[in-house]
Amino acid sequence: MQVSSDEDMEWEVAIEAADAGGRLDAVLARALPAFSRNRIKDLILAGAVTINGAAATTPNYRVKTGEILVLTAPEPVDAEPEPENIPLAILYEDEQLLVIDKPVGMVVHPAPGNTSGTLVNAVLYHCGNSLSGIGGVRRPGIVHRLDKDTSGVMVVAKTEHAHAHLSDQFADHGRTGPLHRAYLAWVWGRTEQASGSVDEPLGRDPANRLKQAIRSDGRVAITHYAVEARFGDDGWDVTRIRCMLETGRTHQIRVHLASLGHPLVADQVYGSGYATKSRRLPDAARLAVDGLGRQALHAAELEFEHPITGETMSFTSPLPPDLQLLQDELQPYDRAATS
Repeated sequence: MQVSSDEDMEWEVAIEAADAGGRLDAVLARALPAFSRNRIKDLILAGAVTINGAAATTPNYRVKTGEILVLTAPEPVDAEPEPENIPLAILYEDEQLLVIDKPVGMVVHPAPGNTSGTLVNAVLYHCGNSLSGIGGVRRPGIVHRLDKDTSGVMVVAKTEHAHAHLSDQFADHGRTGPLHRAYLAWVWGRTEQASGSVDEPLGRDPANRLKQAIRSDGRVAITHYAVEARFGDDGWDVTRIRCMLETGRTHQIRVHLASLGHPLVADQVYGSGYATKSRRLPDAARLAVDGLGRQALHAAELEFEHPITGETMSFTSPLPPDLQLLQDELQPYDRAATS
């Protein structure tokens, strides 16, 4: 097929013999990778596609050789969340994407009870009209999330093409591409193994809708881990673990490590039964733990393929002050990680 465009708002696709018989939505999705197939379908149903000048509103129409398809994309409308002037720690930015270092306490996406002060509100203000529209709405493309109280590196799409490309990478979880995510976690106790994997399906906890739980009917969830350091003295042990995700479920690391009997330090949701552990720590370390007010988890590394250049992009996030203080106070009690 032959594709031409006009000012990035109108695309013309000439159907050749090799494309004949294909579904209208599938053919357009292949020809115009900046749009997802679902977005193409919505545009067809909205009357934004013509065939030889006549409106086409049937996504499963079978195209014919010689037909000229024209897709006219509407101007993106503004998103419902309001832009807010919230400072962002930007690690990288170009026309396609934005990489930020998310602070503790920031919710990623607006939701009931959190309609302002979110990452989306901040990105809307920062990017303004440079957001080209995703799904017809001028909004940032959220392709992965971090819990409110998890700090670290995140990537946000600014265009529909970047959103589709990055979404595919996160859905693949690095099985066939360069996507890589690594987290640092401080957990209670001394793990039996220096490395391993947790392969346990996760779903909503039937007793508490705000929590996740290991469930036989849950979604596949796989976490790989390796011990980086062990800290301890008489009566207490803390282990620093590096976690690599093969899937990306809500609260995955927190639930999986708790299932091993090693919940995250200061995790009030999945490690509430371990809250008194901090009393056994030396005074300085105890104060560092008590001052966290959130789970000791940090998204330290993110690597992905750039949606336009194909370049492998790698980013790291240094420890935020609260976790750096925890690490500093534990350091004098370092034990060999493999001992």
